[in-house]
Amino acid sequence: MNAEVHDKVNASHLGRRAYLYVRQSTLRQVLENTESTKRQYALRERAVALGWAPDQVVVIDSDLGQSGADSDREGFQRLVAAVGMGEVGVVLGLEVSRLARSSSDWHRLLEICALSGTLILDEDGLYDPAHFNDRLLLGLKGTMSEAELHVLRARLIGGQLAKARRGELETPLPVGLVYDAAAKVVLDPDQGVQDALRNFFETFRRTGSATATVRSFRERGLLFPRRLGSGPHAGELAWGPLRHHRALIALKNPRYAGAFAYGRTQARRGPRGTELRSLLPRERWHTLILDAHPGYITWADYEENLRRLRENAQAYGADRRHGPPREGPALLQGLAICGRCGGRMSVHYHCAHGQLVPEYCCQRQTIQDARPPCQRVMGGGLDRAVGDLLVRTMSPLALEVALSVQDELQARADEADRLRRQQVERARYEVELAQRRYLRVDPDNRLVAGSLEAEWDAKLRALAAAQDDYERQRAKEAVLDQAQRQQVLALATDFPRLWADPATPARERKRMARLLIEDVTLLKGDEVVAHVRFRGGATHKISLPRPKPAAELHKLDPSIVAEVDRLLEDHTEREIAEIFNHRGLQPPVGDHFSTWVVWRIRKSHGLESRFSRLRRQGLLTVDEIAEALGVHPTTVKKRQARGQLASVAYNDKDQRLYFPPGLVTMTGCLKCGKPMPGRSAAGNIQKYCSVSCRTGAYEARRRAAGWVRPRRCR
Repeated sequence: MNAEVHDKVNASHLGRRAYLYVRQSTLRQVLENTESTKRQYALRERAVALGWAPDQVVVIDSDLGQSGADSDREGFQRLVAAVGMGEVGVVLGLEVSRLARSSSDWHRLLEICALSGTLILDEDGLYDPAHFNDRLLLGLKGTMSEAELHVLRARLIGGQLAKARRGELETPLPVGLVYDAAAKVVLDPDQGVQDALRNFFETFRRTGSATATVRSFRERGLLFPRRLGSGPHAGELAWGPLRHHRALIALKNPRYAGAFAYGRTQARRGPRGTELRSLLPRERWHTLILDAHPGYITWADYEENLRRLRENAQAYGADRRHGPPREGPALLQGLAICGRCGGRMSVHYHCAHGQLVPEYCCQRQTIQDARPPCQRVMGGGLDRAVGDLLVRTMSPLALEVALSVQDELQARADEADRLRRQQVERARYEVELAQRRYLRVDPDNRLVAGSLEAEWDAKLRALAAAQDDYERQRAKEAVLDQAQRQQVLALATDFPRLWADPATPARERKRMARLLIEDVTLLKGDEVVAHVRFRGGATHKISLPRPKPAAELHKLDPSIVAEVDRLLEDHTEREIAEIFNHRGLQPPVGDHFSTWVVWRIRKSHGLESRFSRLRRQGLLTVDEIAEALGVHPTTVKKRQARGQLASVAYNDKDQRLYFPPGLVTMTGCLKCGKPMPGRSAAGNIQKYCSVSCRTGAYEARRRAAGWVRPRRCR
């Protein structure tokens, strides 16, 4: 045997280096299985005995603590690179399993060794991969090494699966659950942790959204517990702000429902050898045992939480499924269903008269197939009709619902105050603990005493911050006085008033609607038909007239044009606008009539101006009446101001036309427009039909001209 070994080693091999590869699978084996490490390092003497000088032996032990199945081992890659460069004469390893547990890595090394003329030495002998028999033997050893790893892993995993099938396997528990002395799962004995978790699940049940739950904790100044998984304080309890990903993990963990679950994820190797995990559906879980230990919620609550999370996630998808109530005035957001294709309808908003107007659109086929939308339904009138239906439905139960909501709000405030008070108590306990540690230290040990004193000071600052935060949050949630309580009760007894109150947020209206309505199917034809399906299964049909197109909405009613034409005989454009607004009329564009709107109506419809109408009746301009009376135009204006000349304003700038001398005419009251007989132009012209009109117009002109002076002090 020795002769055969020496025949395989020649001068070309001895002229290159000998590489000794040392590996242990885990750090625990490195610390405890020291004999295996010593045997691997002892192969160095074998290389020296075969003719390599001690300084030619290179030891690679950077892979200590790594599994042989890992493909990203730095030491092994360095060995393969050196073999490929022709720098290695022999590769030394205690056995094949030390070099590789993967057939792909092992056969790749054999292929490179055969090409570069490198030998392989293990505890059993020396092999030349270029020879068929040696390569066949090495291949069998590699296959057996990989099979051995599979057998070992199957034995270990088989034991785990057997214990998991009985629900006895100890797995890491989420915060709020611990193992007792008998290895049974119980609730965390820390009452603060229990209260925080119960408040977390109650807040999610109320809000229906993980983001809203995180926002509620932040606004109320509440902290959430977690277990540190690494570092010098691993396993200890830490408190901090609630994060969104932690909220999702807690909501999806079945251990909080008292269920033992194993095999929820599946692991596989990625392209670079990294482990990739993917979630499995519930039917593929290895073990699921309900009521295996105490929990914070029931299994029905857990499934309801998952259903809400799925709906919230699908609200962002192409189908726009039933999502949580969000911002915006659309009452049927997430509830509207297309009556043609059956898909969920999304919400678009338009701005009209300074307000957001919702529009329900079925656009799934538009996105997927580039087709026109199934239908579009304006939501302003539809939302009002559904709101009126809810008011009629809820009126008999308004008092009971409002009082229960008030009790829930009060209980919620008390629960938040109790949790914040526990945070202060926890900070005070940590201060007392730090104080006791500081007082027990030897005063001569200044280094330790200084460190404990600094820790004591930090705990005191944390206690002061917790107390300040508690007082600040408590001031925000001050108790209502008796008068405010009576106002709340008055609102509680009037649900229609509460629904129509502008101070009620749109999101709260949506939540109230979702408590009653399952969905609303919309179908747009000659009229808009909405089939409202309530939670109990009852249905109600609402029919609304189809909204007019924008072109028709901008058309002016011919009766308005005729009325403007009639009023121009006796009124200016500003007076006509005031008359229309007093009657409650509304123009096509805008919410009220103005001088500019009346002017546009007159110009666009070719109506004769008031100036032309009065001229046609024989009225004179200021220059013409001055020439007829033989006076200066300024004198004419002064006489008109004193009421000595009859005149009529033909525009809103108070520019006037005058009656010829001796002409008697029928005039209209300048305040209310009521017709009345006038007087001779030589005498005083009657401007107002009554004392009230005359007094009101006089005061209005004085205030418009700024003539009203402050009352003088006596």
